[in-house]
Amino acid sequence: KTTRGMLSDSRVFDACENRKSKRRKKQSPTDFRLSRLRRDSSGTSRSNWKINTMIMKTNNSIYLCRQSFFPSRNSCSPVQFRNSSFIHIHAMKVKVLSRNPDDYVRETKLDIQRVPRNYDPSLHPFEVPREYTRALNATKLERVFAKPFLASLDGHRDGVNCMAKHPKSLSTMLSGSCDGEVVWNLTKRECVRTLQAHEGFVRGMVVRFCGTSFFTVGDDKTIKQWKMETPGYGEEEEPLNTILGKSVFTSIDHHQKEGVFVTCGQQVDIWDEQRSSPIRSFSWGVDSFSCVRFNPVETELLASCASDRSIVLYDMREATPLKKVIMNMRSNTLCWNPMEAYNFTCSNEDYNLYTYDMRYLDKPFTVHMDHVSAVLDVDYSPTGKEFVSASFDKTIRIFPKDSGHSREVYHTKRMQHVISIKWSSDNKYILSASDEMNIRLWKANASEKLGLLAPREKAAVNYSQKLKEKFQHHPQIRRISRHRHLPKSIYSQSKELRVMKEARRRKERNVRKHSKPGSMPVVTEKEKHVVTVVK
Repeated sequence: KTTRGMLSDSRVFDACENRKSKRRKKQSPTDFRLSRLRRDSSGTSRSNWKINTMIMKTNNSIYLCRQSFFPSRNSCSPVQFRNSSFIHIHAMKVKVLSRNPDDYVRETKLDIQRVPRNYDPSLHPFEVPREYTRALNATKLERVFAKPFLASLDGHRDGVNCMAKHPKSLSTMLSGSCDGEVVWNLTKRECVRTLQAHEGFVRGMVVRFCGTSFFTVGDDKTIKQWKMETPGYGEEEEPLNTILGKSVFTSIDHHQKEGVFVTCGQQVDIWDEQRSSPIRSFSWGVDSFSCVRFNPVETELLASCASDRSIVLYDMREATPLKKVIMNMRSNTLCWNPMEAYNFTCSNEDYNLYTYDMRYLDKPFTVHMDHVSAVLDVDYSPTGKEFVSASFDKTIRIFPKDSGHSREVYHTKRMQHVISIKWSSDNKYILSASDEMNIRLWKANASEKLGLLAPREKAAVNYSQKLKEKFQHHPQIRRISRHRHLPKSIYSQSKELRVMKEARRRKERNVRKHSKPGSMPVVTEKEKHVVTVVK
């Protein structure tokens, strides 16, 4: 029985009383609630009244009711109103959905919003085309916003030969050139301290593992140790320690945990910071060494590049070198993978980089090609997944550790031969030193947006990255993501190198096809990378 939404016209009640004898069996609907009532009370006679529709709800059902007249509460007594009933009611039961609010309403605004979704692919037929379009747009925008160059640090008066990273501070970097030594603050992009370390070229420099001092070597046959802090007012710039050697030192590196460092020149020497003479020396019939590096994981292991086209491995606990690998051309520098103890990459004069596993030195397991001139330096990222190389062809290239081709190439119009390269310890920046007395700061990811990101912005970046990875092998997306603008000289040289390689392969196929049994074996292009291992 309802008490709301009734007509107020008294004539309705009179009509109901006159038709009592003709009504059907009395019905008394209970527990109904009137939610909506459409009525028309414009007519004055019985023929003008239209059939009204009433919707009544229960807990889980809806009843659609049609009736002709309603009694009015204002035109009858309460007893008559309670005893009155609907006239000509035709009800139909309709099922409705019923949900528990606890399933989708959050208790607090900090809770994760529950969004019901059906992941059935048949319900989303256009999902893949829509994601492909988004991936294509994300790839195009990545190339639009690829602006890797950040800053140029000017201050040297001669070509920069070497650089060193601070192990404790991301904003501090050291560089050495023919004119002396400079300490940089990368945050302010300014020179903090300048000192005259050596007479002539500064060949190498390294920061002690604690970050309180650094070591330098130069053409004046000396090893000097300097304080990292700037001297106070009135104090002179003097080294903490000076060691005079017998020959010119070309490179230096420090142990990761102990007060021990290693230098190379005519031989590889291991020094204690408290002694003025080496505690151990290694040589293997070589005139000179160009580079020596400690292994950051297996800290007792070393590797060096020699002038006889060889790479020599050492163990500090042994009296003699471990292994020697002779390559086809001379290697300039090498760098250990900071996450994989046995892997290292060397930069070679034959325009390539070679990644070796020191346990299987018969041949490199990856050859990295793309440079068109000698590779002068190489450095790994802190994650060990990529490395950056500096070349004589005035470009910088970033390689994945297991890929034969670079994913990125950096160059500017004014940059000359890149001599030294470093990857910052936070995996975001790259520092390059070149012949024209400048140090350049680059982004490791050319299109990355620097600074703080809003949560929605970070989610959008991650979503775009996953879409690009999902569709990376589609021809259109692969073409856009791989395209790079190169200087005309480098483009022509790379094209010429490809023609030469194809000609050599064609010649090898022809020789192998027409060779007679018992003749000399043909050395293929792949077999040229096989090296000689001396144990």
